[in-house]
Amino acid sequence: MRTYDFAPLYRSTVGFDQLASMMDRVLSNDAGQSSYPPYNIEKTDDDHYRISIAVAGFSADELSIEVKEHALIVTARKAEDDTERTYLHRGIATRAFERRFQLADHVRVTGASHADGMLHIDLEREIPEALKPRRIEITSAKPAISSKKDVVDAETVN
Repeated sequence: MRTYDFAPLYRSTVGFDQLASMMDRVLSNDAGQSSYPPYNIEKTDDDHYRISIAVAGFSADELSIEVKEHALIVTARKAEDDTERTYLHRGIATRAFERRFQLADHVRVTGASHADGMLHIDLEREIPEALKPRRIEITSAKPAISSKKDVVDAETVN
């Protein structure tokens, strides 16, 4: 495993500490990150996204979605089953999990739905009006009064 030192980035930049911290966090967590449960991230429009997580075996009551400090946290805890079951083969994993997604600035969760063993979380990027590009109108300048004309007029008077 290769480690990266972001100290030079911290020393030579101002205001990018959040980006460097995110890269450091992603690189350090990438090796130990579990692949359970599987998920998709899709871009449905220029400013709309959808995260789909396979949550077979979990009911909507056993799932939790929380947004905290620019992070989307999805957790699932299976309710205790009181009945004794004997499995000949158990291929459906229903173990508890926590999946985190780092959200960019101005991205908010607009809704979530649970159907057919899939949890769909819809997100939207809302760019504030102050950050949107705006067109500046160009006006034509009024012609300046010529100073040569003033000099000519003064000569004709004398």
